[in-house]
Amino acid sequence: MKVTVVGAGAVGASCAEYIAIKDFASEVVLLDIKEGYAEGKAMDLMQTASLNGFDTRIIGTTNDYSKTAGSDICVITSGIPRKPGMTREELIGINAGIVKTVSSSLVAHSPNTILIVVSNPMDTMTYLVHKTTDLPKSRIIGMGGALDSARFKYRLAEALGAPISDVDGMVIGGHSDKGMVPLTRMATRNSVPVTEFISQDRLDQVKEDTKVGGATLTKLLGTSAWYAPGAAVSGLVQAIACDQKKIFPCSTLLEGEYGLNDLCIGVPVVLGKNGIEKIVVLDLNDAEKAHMSESAEGVSKTNGLLSL
Repeated sequence: MKVTVVGAGAVGASCAEYIAIKDFASEVVLLDIKEGYAEGKAMDLMQTASLNGFDTRIIGTTNDYSKTAGSDICVITSGIPRKPGMTREELIGINAGIVKTVSSSLVAHSPNTILIVVSNPMDTMTYLVHKTTDLPKSRIIGMGGALDSARFKYRLAEALGAPISDVDGMVIGGHSDKGMVPLTRMATRNSVPVTEFISQDRLDQVKEDTKVGGATLTKLLGTSAWYAPGAAVSGLVQAIACDQKKIFPCSTLLEGEYGLNDLCIGVPVVLGKNGIEKIVVLDLNDAEKAHMSESAEGVSKTNGLLSL
């Protein structure tokens, strides 16, 4: 199993680290445009192998896509990160050009690969890859929902005063501060609805804290987060590589599901060796449907800024 990660910055390096530590891939290629940067990150990570007990080989390369040839899964993290006060949507001008070039270069060397898009604005970048490559929809995946759901579960556990392993919850919709749809009604603590333990007001606060989770970290850190995004990517990559048939909310091209067409947005999917093997259609209530529709409108508006 060969995995390529494009972009050796904080997010890309975290992706490579978590994938390697899980030890299911034989090789991880880390690629960056900055001379020597990916090579240095790869060397640093390989020097942790004996300490962390993994045998995955990590190699770095400066913009040489021939080194990525034959990759089973490719992850695109490249692009400029958010700064404090920026929205994900404000990154579209620069990142669209980068993602278009990167995705075409990856597919040229690995025509059977599965692409995972992390670059922001993530739903629109995923849509761009659909429009500019010949890959089937099952092999183009946007990462955002997996990360947003992890942040949702963190906030739920915090509010419940419970271990996070007891908590389950999901975020669908667009990967943006206004577009996320945390499904509070379906959230549980060890299969018991969380409404049995906390008030609706507290649950509403959890929902709002989840939606601004990325912005909160950007303000604290001065740039985008990287540990949780890297862990989210590694979860998706492992589910595909190991054919786990796990359900994650991911950005995927909808063709009638949820009453939506011709856009990529976060919905639950089954991930296995073929990429997205099934889109799971949830029975949303009227309020959730309305929020999903509003989210889709926001994603469509951002998509309209693309030059296709």
